[in-house]
Amino acid sequence: MSHVLTETRSVVVERDFAFPPEKLWRALTQPHLIEAWLMKNDFQPVVGHGFKLTGEWGGVLDCEVLAVEPEKTLSYTWDFKHDDPAYGLKSVVTFTLTPTAKGTHLHMEQAGFRPDQKQAFGGAHAGWGQFFGKLEQTLAEMDEAPTASA
Repeated sequence: MSHVLTETRSVVVERDFAFPPEKLWRALTQPHLIEAWLMKNDFQPVVGHGFKLTGEWGGVLDCEVLAVEPEKTLSYTWDFKHDDPAYGLKSVVTFTLTPTAKGTHLHMEQAGFRPDQKQAFGGAHAGWGQFFGKLEQTLAEMDEAPTASA
């Protein structure tokens, strides 16, 4: 009897931001801000909402919102269909925000990489590092943007 290897790995990225959780939450949940640091999208922070993330490379990720706890937790599927199983991915991305004395600690985990997906795992690890750099820049630019008065 053979055993199918079902163990998966996760990419975890943690970073402290000098911005309050509510500001970080806006960058994680408002489509125009998500596009600025991650990808084009039709995201809505509603459990069950299906949406797509479209990468600059032309790839499209099929996603569904799994959990929304404002300013605390956001989770969604992150699936990429590909003819090569090493690149076809079914994963879950979870953002956890924790207030700190100087801003917010952001913990991101993308879970679901199979052992045969070494390149996808490595690409995700590098990619999230770049995304978080863009997120930092987006948050700083949000400070500079004039606010609309009611």
